[in-house]
Amino acid sequence: MTLKNIVINNLRRRKARAIFVLVGLLIGVSTVVGLISLVQEMKKDINHKLEMYGANILIVPKTENLSLTYGGMSLGGFSFDMEEIRQDEVAKIKTIKNSANVAAVGPMVLGPITVGGHRILLAGVDFTAAQILRPWWSVKGKFPAGENGVIIGSDASRISGLKPGDKVTVRGRPLPVTGVLEATGSQDDGLIFAPLPVAQGILGKQGRISMVEVAALCSGCPIPEMVKQISAVLPSGNVMAIQQVVKGRMETIGHFQKFSYGVSALVLLVGCLMVLVTMMGSVRERTIEIGIFRAMGFRKSHVLRIILLEAALVAAVAGIAGYFAGLGATRLLLPLFTQGQGHGAVSLDPIMAATAFLASIMLGIAASLYPALMAARLDPNEALRAL
Repeated sequence: MTLKNIVINNLRRRKARAIFVLVGLLIGVSTVVGLISLVQEMKKDINHKLEMYGANILIVPKTENLSLTYGGMSLGGFSFDMEEIRQDEVAKIKTIKNSANVAAVGPMVLGPITVGGHRILLAGVDFTAAQILRPWWSVKGKFPAGENGVIIGSDASRISGLKPGDKVTVRGRPLPVTGVLEATGSQDDGLIFAPLPVAQGILGKQGRISMVEVAALCSGCPIPEMVKQISAVLPSGNVMAIQQVVKGRMETIGHFQKFSYGVSALVLLVGCLMVLVTMMGSVRERTIEIGIFRAMGFRKSHVLRIILLEAALVAAVAGIAGYFAGLGATRLLLPLFTQGQGHGAVSLDPIMAATAFLASIMLGIAASLYPALMAARLDPNEALRAL
């Protein structure tokens, strides 16, 4: 009878203990796989949304401005020197070294107008770029075709009473209202949006830009370096990176990742202790059996290999089952930690699967090493006296 046959027969005879060891390691492996996979998928989800949503670089004209505020009350400011951004300079953004990371460039011109006795801010935008920079926009109606038409924010529509199909006269120029923005909870709700050339003509700012939004949100994008590059080609603009929200969320995930590592280590420790206690009890139960093996000529190394091989087989099954259990738990929990549809389905990771398999075997063997040494050092004479 080979050692493998002895191991298999022992596992069959002692199914309860084998299942107990299996469950202990399976819980540990599945917890680690689930937590690590969940953190990875959350990072992928954030990176995906960063690539798809919003602008993270803002360009405004340089200004020497002292803001007069006291006790939270704004009293205005004195503008000593105000430069304008020329529209022809905006095209230089596409010439920077990291231009491939620029998803969209949205020039905007701003100015107050009077509509129905109400002062409203008119924003001239490139609607093609705006749909990339603001994909959360939901319009009742449609975007203007060409240079004909405007869309109105929800608050501006409510105050002015304008709705899709109406016409608004802005400084003597009639423009059809093609759509109304649904509430966004931002300053967009109080604006009227017109095509950039139309707004420039109405405001008398031909060839001038009030601000520029740049979408360069992607995983690994060198945002600080891009800010420097844009500043070099746009000396008249003050280039700023909007990263506070992104950094805050990534820091939160970083803390969650550290917490997951701590929980994983604790669960693995408990699993190892379960294996250790179970295997020690198994060795004590098999004192007579081990004594007979030694009397038959089995060496200490043979006994050691029998115990460790049993643990390795159970741990191998726990590694495979634990990986798929952890992956299933990630798929169930991911919608609770991500908004919307997420980055996609959790896919199999061969590297993580191999790591879970090998780590489970190593932990099972390590936890069983002391009981195995106890069995190998057992005196066959003492064992046979128990018969």
